[in-house]
Amino acid sequence: MLRAGGFSLQMTAHAYAIIDAYVYGFVLQEASLPFDGADSANAVADSIMEGFAAGDYPHMVEFATQHVQQPGYHCGGQFEFGLDLILDALAVRGEAGERAPTDQAERSGPAAAPP
Repeated sequence: MLRAGGFSLQMTAHAYAIIDAYVYGFVLQEASLPFDGADSANAVADSIMEGFAAGDYPHMVEFATQHVQQPGYHCGGQFEFGLDLILDALAVRGEAGERAPTDQAERSGPAAAPP
């Protein structure tokens, strides 16, 4: 699909690796979560948040208490958003016909002449 969409072999390799890593990581995270429902999720979140002093990590506390612990929040619901971000970025690269660098020299620009 990537090659048929105009991706070079290098961009296909990068796109496949990124999509694979994202999906695998998300599935692994979901499978590793230590709870089954909203009540146990809040209990786990509360115990984790006890380790964070509100003064030291105010944005983490805000995120956890005002977003994650709110009714209806589900971590799995974030999957589609993240995948869309990745696919949109890849589409821009593919439409631009960009080629991913294949080695360090290409990433850093022209190599300096040897001494």
